[in-house]
Amino acid sequence: MTDADIRTVTGGMAAARRHGKHPKVLRMSVELPLWRALTGYRILTLVYTLCLVALSYRRYEHPLGAAAYMGALTVWMALTWRRTTSPERCTRRFLIADLGFAVGGILITPLVDSHARIMDGSPTLPSIWTAGAVLGFAIKGGWRWAAVASSAVAVANLVERQELARDTIHNVVLVWVASVAIGYVVEVARASERTLARALQIDAATRERERLARDIHDSVLQVLAMVQRRGAAIGGEAAELGRMAGEQEVALRTLVAGGMVPSAHGARPGGAATAVPYAAGESGVGEAAPVVAAPPPVAGGSCDVRALLAPYASAGVTFSEPGAPVELPAAAAAELAAAVSAALDNVWVHAGGDAHAWILVEDEPHAVIVTVRDDGPGIPEGRLADAEREGRLGVALSIRGRLRDLGGGAEWVSVPGQGTEVELTVPKGTAPEGGRRGKARA
Repeated sequence: MTDADIRTVTGGMAAARRHGKHPKVLRMSVELPLWRALTGYRILTLVYTLCLVALSYRRYEHPLGAAAYMGALTVWMALTWRRTTSPERCTRRFLIADLGFAVGGILITPLVDSHARIMDGSPTLPSIWTAGAVLGFAIKGGWRWAAVASSAVAVANLVERQELARDTIHNVVLVWVASVAIGYVVEVARASERTLARALQIDAATRERERLARDIHDSVLQVLAMVQRRGAAIGGEAAELGRMAGEQEVALRTLVAGGMVPSAHGARPGGAATAVPYAAGESGVGEAAPVVAAPPPVAGGSCDVRALLAPYASAGVTFSEPGAPVELPAAAAAELAAAVSAALDNVWVHAGGDAHAWILVEDEPHAVIVTVRDDGPGIPEGRLADAEREGRLGVALSIRGRLRDLGGGAEWVSVPGQGTEVELTVPKGTAPEGGRRGKARA
């Protein structure tokens, strides 16, 4: 179940509540097919048992007694066949009554049939319909309930036959083993279902937490870092304000990094970066980077990536694009633009305000590739991993997290003294929500 599916269900439930209606509960149950199969089994075996009794009607010592039992059993099935269509309808009281019909039919068989026919292997009145009552216990309560019910049937069969005949023991053991095995499988399936539901809850919570962390990094953390730096430069009361902003930045980074739970599918996409305009030359290494004002995301349809990336061009940024439109789903294009913004932020942080950056857009048959390159000093080996451990999550969330949601990836190539190159790849036809997620390359 994807995030889009979860949002669709919860949105429908919210709409139903607003209109005063009770929302329909969508139950994800691995045992529902078993209940349907049990219902079909009980109906088919009833038909088979009726035919069996009808064919042997004249052979019974008291055929009217056999007919009376089969009539009662048919009425019982007509009144209760829906009870086995769902676990809510199949109550413990019903299961006991159903088993009572089966055991009662076995015990009255000697009263309506001759001893010779019974010893010759004649079936009991309920015949194989009895297994349906036992299977109901197995599906409802697991293997322990199944063992109790099948044991009751076994005792009834031994009383009816009055001896330990081979075929009787064979049938008893077969019913006992089958019901216990099905009951155990049902218990395992329920445990797996609970584990899956818990995993989906954790995954959804993780995605939301990572989305919030990414938005915080793209806006609040950088504003706090700017206030800290400006306050230190101005001095006086502003310096104290800057110091407090710096403390809050560190605390917030620690909270964001500590609350992160690794997710195989990445974070859910957040919005574009919030613009915080100030000169790029004022940023130093290790400080917050200037946030480039990205165009707002376009809702729905497709979008030309060039239109979203063109505003990044400036005296310090060279933008190169194909001559034809580069189309991506609007949400995917917005996420790619936000990742480019974060990559440019890293250029100003690590290369300084005097660095020059180049943005190259390539429209490949199956993907859109955007390369961000600078002429800075490069990134020392292991620095990206160290930054992530320190709580600086620009690369982990604003770049890798966004592209991972789109089924793409990011690759860094950095040589000391020769600058850094970041290649961002987004497969065509992907969207952050509800689409197929691929494996990130970085």
